[in-house]
Amino acid sequence: MTQLSDFTLPLLDGSAQNLADYAGKVVLVVNTASQCGLTPQYGGLEQLWSDYKEQGLVVLGFPCNQFGSQEPGSAGEIAEYCETQYGVSFPMFGKIEVNGASQSELYSWLKTAYPGDVEWNFAKFLIGRDGQVAARFPADMPPENMVAAIEQQL
Repeated sequence: MTQLSDFTLPLLDGSAQNLADYAGKVVLVVNTASQCGLTPQYGGLEQLWSDYKEQGLVVLGFPCNQFGSQEPGSAGEIAEYCETQYGVSFPMFGKIEVNGASQSELYSWLKTAYPGDVEWNFAKFLIGRDGQVAARFPADMPPENMVAAIEQQL
């Protein structure tokens, strides 16, 4: 059975990140964009990461330009924006596609547990400590509204 630890993907700096490094953690996977009305969620995601990382939460950001071309920047521009505008310190990955023929294998796997296309930037998938998808949250759900589900997994 496939699980989160089976994937390796590039970080924004181009280095490969084996998701097996997060085995045994609770992981929140989010497709992100810097020019979206929901972009302020970066602040809430950073707060979740700050509040719960010592208990085993990891937030992983995956920039995506599939929705309204709202993530047009280069990897360097995305990294600089996230750090300077929202103080993002959680891992940010290289741009991916979350829907369609070119979607990332990670998102193909995420959607096997909760089928259907990702509807917009900032859709969220919660992975339990067992490496399996435990929940899916819509793009417009503020990160702070996921605290109970995260705490249940922790």
